[in-house]
Amino acid sequence: MIEFLYGRHAVLEALRAGRRRIQRIYLGQGTQQTGIVAELIAAAQQRGCPVTVASRQVLDRAGPVNHQGVVAEAGPYPYVSLDALMPAPGAEAPLYLALDHLQDVQNLGTLLRTAEAMAVTGVLLPDRRSASITPAVVNASAGAVEHLRIAEIGNLVQVIERLKQAGVWVVGLDTGPDAVPLRRADLRGPLALVVGAEGAGLGRLVRERCDWLLEIPMYGQVASLNAAVAGSIVVTAARQARVV
Repeated sequence: MIEFLYGRHAVLEALRAGRRRIQRIYLGQGTQQTGIVAELIAAAQQRGCPVTVASRQVLDRAGPVNHQGVVAEAGPYPYVSLDALMPAPGAEAPLYLALDHLQDVQNLGTLLRTAEAMAVTGVLLPDRRSASITPAVVNASAGAVEHLRIAEIGNLVQVIERLKQAGVWVVGLDTGPDAVPLRRADLRGPLALVVGAEGAGLGRLVRERCDWLLEIPMYGQVASLNAAVAGSIVVTAARQARVV
């Protein structure tokens, strides 16, 4: 199966990560081979990946997207198994990001970019009724997803139970009278942060399985934040809680 990755940062990070096969890179005619494009060419040469100057018609095979003059023929995204993400004895306290049917590609890409920047242990992504790791998501994350360990899972409720049995606290991002404000939350230790879908939030069963709920108090005129922004705030707070 071939995917067409597009965008300079997305293709460069795919090359840097080295986790999937990049068969060929196409540069649009007239593209300046300086800056990030020069880095991209050097990374391709290091991996033995051919770089071809091509017409816009060739690059347009990636679809009606802003490819910035760079398209790559790549193998499928390398998901990992859930077993590979489970905490190992004696390892540093894990920090997971679990997504409860997030569907907007831009939101998913933005949140995964934060997850990589905050060095999450792994991401749990439902394989149904949820956005998957497509070239659009890779582009929206500026290639950050190429460095993440992401597991596609069948049933988030069952995975939550397995994490809890492994000693991981599961915290759902939600609002309500029983939710703990972010400023009072203890985000240290083994933790899985669960972010719900746009608008709908957490599913009922997922919400009930969480050990506790966490909310971000609002102080301005806007009543809520979208899933990507809210999730990014909490992931960042959890990482900062681990900084000595």
